[in-house]
Amino acid sequence: MLEGQSLAEINPSPTPQSRPLSEDAYEQLEELIVTMELAPGTLVTEQELAQRIGLGRTPVREAVLRLSKEYLILIMPRRGLRIAPIDIRQQLRLVETRRALEVLVASHAAERANRQERAVFQSLAKSFRNDGRKSYRRFLKIDQKFNMAVAAACDNEFAVNALGSLHGLSRRFWHYYAGHEDDLGLVAEMHAEVAEAIAVGDVKRVTEGVTAHMNYIQAFTRAMLKD
Repeated sequence: MLEGQSLAEINPSPTPQSRPLSEDAYEQLEELIVTMELAPGTLVTEQELAQRIGLGRTPVREAVLRLSKEYLILIMPRRGLRIAPIDIRQQLRLVETRRALEVLVASHAAERANRQERAVFQSLAKSFRNDGRKSYRRFLKIDQKFNMAVAAACDNEFAVNALGSLHGLSRRFWHYYAGHEDDLGLVAEMHAEVAEAIAVGDVKRVTEGVTAHMNYIQAFTRAMLKD
């Protein structure tokens, strides 16, 4: 800033920063992978992905790098890209990690949420119970809002970032094996219970609710090894 100048003088008509195209590319590609429209094991190129979602190579490349860090895309030098196969044993290791992180962020959210955030969690609990059990896609939309609310309330960006990198693999696994609807009511109720516990600041109830959800996921995953 020049001496004596205000921000308004330097930029008299500021405009909001536009959303990065790489974020759009990431969300679209992640959705395609999680919902299996891009099937596990499929070989693709950056150009094919760019054409599929209608965005340029640069934002797609940035999205691919992010998805590779989340174990959803394998980058094979000089051979292209591969949508990561589903690995049940890897999923069990993921659940071990998620268990610790989910308890941490949800407990902190229960302790640290302000009045407005608690009202949001009450609303989310109702949404899980009313709309979340009706269809998988509705559940996913509510779950995304829930994850964002927990991230904001827990006030620990390191735990949030670590946990966020695991959500794509988790959702894809459940999407693939659960058939979307069979256990949806149960899963929606588990999420509603945790959201409600965060809303009232009950850390013990939050821990019990998250643990019950992780136990369900672990049992469900172990059952796949027997098939």
